[in-house]
Amino acid sequence: MSKTVTVIGGGAAGMIAAGTAAEAGHYVRLIEQNKILGKKLLITGKGRCNLTNACDDVETLLKNVVTNRRFLYSAFYGFDNFQTMAFFEAQGLKLKTERGGRVFPVSDKSADVSAALRRYMSNGGVEIIRDRADDIRAEGGRVSGVMCQKHGFIPSDSVILATGGISYPVTGSTGDGYTFAENLGHTITPLRPSLVPLTVAEDWLSPLSGLSLKNISITVKNSSGKTVYTDFGEMMLAHFGLTGPVILSASAHLKDMDNEKYTLHLDLKPALSAEKLNERILRDFSQNMNKDLINALDALLPKALIPVVVSLCDIEPHKKINSVTLAERARLTELIKNIEFNITGFCPPEQAIITSGGVSVKEINPSTMESKLVRGLFFAGEIIDVDALTGGFNLQIAFSTGRLAGISC
Repeated sequence: MSKTVTVIGGGAAGMIAAGTAAEAGHYVRLIEQNKILGKKLLITGKGRCNLTNACDDVETLLKNVVTNRRFLYSAFYGFDNFQTMAFFEAQGLKLKTERGGRVFPVSDKSADVSAALRRYMSNGGVEIIRDRADDIRAEGGRVSGVMCQKHGFIPSDSVILATGGISYPVTGSTGDGYTFAENLGHTITPLRPSLVPLTVAEDWLSPLSGLSLKNISITVKNSSGKTVYTDFGEMMLAHFGLTGPVILSASAHLKDMDNEKYTLHLDLKPALSAEKLNERILRDFSQNMNKDLINALDALLPKALIPVVVSLCDIEPHKKINSVTLAERARLTELIKNIEFNITGFCPPEQAIITSGGVSVKEINPSTMESKLVRGLFFAGEIIDVDALTGGFNLQIAFSTGRLAGISC
């Protein structure tokens, strides 16, 4: 039976939900306050849009979900990463797979991903309403429509709420959707930025801002000394703290920043054991016996990092290599294998890729994305309390939950 469906939010989840509902034969309106649909899509993947991940199976998708992965079982199995890729290719978007299974458009233009979703909606006859939703109305435990600033009340048989989180507010992610859901009785779990740079206490980082460190490993521990995350890859030093791929992923695992004290341990040479590293340092020293220590580490460390490492080891920088003691060399080896940072917090939501927290999954039917509290109300995307690691997994959540909501409404 054909229904009148209103989708609030013109991002990835909202557009695929609207197109899917229209494809099912419903009359669909999509409400978006921005002039541009998919505004956040345009900046994802540094403007290239890592739209999903080409991992082998759904179980691997689920393993990359950090929060409430079991809730996504039906959504992922109903519309997995390979179906997502097939969907976009059917819309005329050619794709390619890069390191780590990351899937991008061949054009390297995120605008082409947004354009494919707009075509999909247009082909289904979705009506785009440029307006700001003010509230979702319900009568007798069922949605009745959406109140908008300019268009007034829009009667609706079903409403799909896909307004995103609080990250990147310049793209329109103002958090209004949480208020709409809360007004209808839903619980909003604590909101915090995720996949976000970290601030640290160490002030010696400031002159190293912009320095990229490749092929490093990190270990994050809580105040009890328990390891909460490990990773290998690339990171960057900044005046405020730490950023880059491994840091963004680590941030998703720091669930209790208010009550925990987290430390991050950086290994600059993870491919070498402490013993092998010591042997390497000895070889370098033997070739530079008459040089000052600060001028003898170029083959081992990035040039900008050398003065800091030497200072942290409490060794006189202009000490001749042939005068460096066994204890000093041991301190150098130990530090290269373990530079410790005291994490003080997250950078603001404006710098976060996604939001952790949202509408409680206990109040959403995972088989349909429909509210358990209000009939005819569906949720899709980042507004739900689910989030994942980097690599295309969060957009896959948007597409899978959006598709399921569009089918079920």
